[in-house]
Amino acid sequence: MEYIFSDRVQSLKPSAIREIFKYAADPTVVSLSAGNPSPEAFPAKEIAEISAKLMAETPIAALQYSITEGYTPLREFLTDYMKTKHNTGSDSDDILITSGAQQIMDLASKAILNEGDVVICENPSFIGSLNTFRSYNARLAGVTVESDGMNVEELEQTLKNEPRAKFIYTIPNFQNPSGVTMSLEKRQAVYELAKKYGVLIIEDNPYGDLRFRGEFLPNIKSFDTDGIVIYAGSFSKVISPGMRVGYTIAPKPIVQKMVVCKQGQDVHTNIWSQIVCHRFITEYDFDAHLARLRSIYKKKAEYAMELLDKHLAPKITYHKIDGGLFIWCDLPKNVDTAEFCMKAVQNKVCVVPGTAFMANPTDETHSFRINFSTPTDEQLKKGIEILGEMAKEL
Repeated sequence: MEYIFSDRVQSLKPSAIREIFKYAADPTVVSLSAGNPSPEAFPAKEIAEISAKLMAETPIAALQYSITEGYTPLREFLTDYMKTKHNTGSDSDDILITSGAQQIMDLASKAILNEGDVVICENPSFIGSLNTFRSYNARLAGVTVESDGMNVEELEQTLKNEPRAKFIYTIPNFQNPSGVTMSLEKRQAVYELAKKYGVLIIEDNPYGDLRFRGEFLPNIKSFDTDGIVIYAGSFSKVISPGMRVGYTIAPKPIVQKMVVCKQGQDVHTNIWSQIVCHRFITEYDFDAHLARLRSIYKKKAEYAMELLDKHLAPKITYHKIDGGLFIWCDLPKNVDTAEFCMKAVQNKVCVVPGTAFMANPTDETHSFRINFSTPTDEQLKKGIEILGEMAKEL
């Protein structure tokens, strides 16, 4: 039988990262391609304690259907926590618990985008979100990421050129894949441009709590007096990605439409996961947990950058980071990135080619992404030494 797929998915291709994971499954290959939290970072003991108590005392609460909007105590806590700690959220906003932050991108796209609408995104940007926007037949318009975030002049020109732009998608803290953090000045500028041209902003912030050096910057959502920012938060990088708990703080009319869309997708986010997250952040020392994560990632990131300085310079350069999980490496302009990354796989080390993160397949990049949180120190050393040997041949 010939299978005829919908127009929405016919042009979609598998994520390059997921394809690379197939090579990374080989135990002889050093994977620097994942984006997973460190195995040291999981509060497994605490989650086991919470789960045991939950199942012993109130199991039906975790096993029965729940409401689409999310576990009420978690929603109430997050509303207060984000407002008090991050000045994020107002009386005009509501909160929805989602199945990871990825679902926020899907629900927002379903609620807002029509076929042929434009999403303005950082270039490079997170492949998962880009593919979600593509699946709704949106057209992506990439704006160059500089060392302090989006090129603001290019962003305004894009807004002028794209009257069908519906929203700007940004990861302002330790951006995936570049590791770049948007400056305060650019956060304010992006907000003012969105306001001026009548478009929304999706602020994706999975890595904001993982700053191990420097000062925390305010969320773009904290400027939002006009109801134009959809904030995406997640517990994936600070508690567990497998539990699939994210949350959005957005204007009430947008949340109401997202709720209706979510009802048709999964009814509600895993209620056991929601209860566990709520109890962990309210009954345990969450601030101490975050401090422990920052300590873990500071040590691993500094070790990775030390290795990069030692083995890759001067042929391959990289961008120093102050948090997050990724380091963006630049090849010489005459080197084919895809060819280099394939050769790396053949040499038993996996990295992700920058082409996987570009808004359009024809956008040029001479970079690749490495992850330092998942591999052990021994694996990091081995993998970067292999890349160093390849650098000598460039």
